[in-house]
Amino acid sequence: MDRAVLRRRLALGLAVLTGAGLLSLALPGAAQAASAACSGRQVKTLSFTAGSVRVYRSNGYVCAVTVPARPGRPQAMSVSVQARGNRPVTDRGRYSQHAGPVTVHAGHRCVRVTGAVGKRSVSSGWILC
Repeated sequence: MDRAVLRRRLALGLAVLTGAGLLSLALPGAAQAASAACSGRQVKTLSFTAGSVRVYRSNGYVCAVTVPARPGRPQAMSVSVQARGNRPVTDRGRYSQHAGPVTVHAGHRCVRVTGAVGKRSVSSGWILC
């Protein structure tokens, strides 16, 4: 094969890979980011004015992520999961896409999930018993 043809093919391949990489960085929405953050099956969504908390369960573990209704700009967010009888595990800070993931081993115990975006918040009470 001619060297010029080989260089053109390599350049084309590199351009395609670079474009795909840039698109994957530019297009991840909050929903895609949240679902990638927790493994398992989504079992609950706690919606509130400023966003939602998505709860996932897998093999005795419970994972939660807070997703804002308006992602993009950094804002105060938190997510917390507490298995009954244990202390809550919390992620709190200023995020643009989501707070969390936070994962606890719950086994067959009930869990309490809370989430907040700005001054708005939601709490589940004891669920998944």
